[in-house]
Formats: sequence, structure tokens, C-alpha cells
Amino acid sequence: MRYKINLLEKKEVGLLDKLTFFGLNYLRYIVVVTQLIVIGVFFYRFQIDQKIIDLKEGVDQKKEIVKIVLPLLDEAAVIDKKTTIIKETIDQQKRFSSMFNYFLSLFPETINLSRMEVKNESIKVMGSAQNAQHLQAFYSLLKNDKKFKTVTLQNIKKTDTGYDFVLLLDKFISG
Repeated sequence: MRYKINLLEKKEVGLLDKLTFFGLNYLRYIVVVTQLIVIGVFFYRFQIDQKIIDLKEGVDQKKEIVKIVLPLLDEAAVIDKKTTIIKETIDQQKRFSSMFNYFLSLFPETINLSRMEVKNESIKVMGSAQNAQHLQAFYSLLKNDKKFKTVTLQNIKKTDTGYDFVLLLDKFISG
């Protein structure tokens, strides 16, 4: 058996010596790990830069699409506005046609029409009737049907040929 006996005193190790020992033994591992982290961050940066470039290209493409589509949207808005105006005009014409057809369907043959003014949803009729009862029946029929909000018989004058009158029909109610 062999024993090793050290009779020399142990030297106290100073702070500088401890740092030198640490630096020589462990600092190389720290440097290697740090380099690996830097390389990882470097590659991650390439990945992020590529995503940024792709997103910028996507934004540029979308801007071009918007530039191309914007005139089409403007034209579609104009067409939509024209279509709305056309639809309103057709609806007005249908209401007018309905009002006019209704009036003519009820107008008796014994009454003569001398003048007729049609505005929006109202009719002003000037004419003459040979028989007052036919005029009264026509007026009552218009009142009872309630297709016009107001039915007014004005200026009835007795003449040699019959009765001259002015009939106002206002606000046609279709349906």
C-alpha cells in the first residue's frame, strides 16, 4: 500500500487565480454555446426577413389589384345609381299607367272630356256632361272606390249642351 502525504501547506487561491481557472476551463463552453445561439438567431433572422419580403410583395400585389378594381367599382356604383333611377322611373310609369287605366275604365261614355292634366299621382279633368245623373254616378263611383285620396268636383256650370265641370283626383292609391 502506498500513501501519499502532503506536508506542504495548502496555498490560498486568490480571486484572480479562481477567475483564470474558470476562464480556462469553462469559458470555451460558454463561447461555443454563445456561438450556437448567434448562429440560430442569424438563421432565424433570415427566416423573418424572407417573411417580411413575402408580405411586402403580397401588399404590393394587393395594391395593384385595388388599382385595377377601383375603376370597376366606381363604374359599378354609377351603373347601380342609374339602375336605381331606371327602376324608380319604371315604378312611376307603372303607377301612372295603373292610375290612367283605372280612370279610363270608369269614365262613362256619356261624358265628354275637353281637357285633362296629369301630374304625378293626380288628375285634373275638365269636361261636359249631358246628363247630371251620369256625372253624379261617376263622381260617386270614384268616391266609393277610394282609389284616390281626394276626389273633388269643382266649378259645375249649366250650359246649353249640358253641364261643364272640373274634377280633381289627387293621390292615387295603387293596389
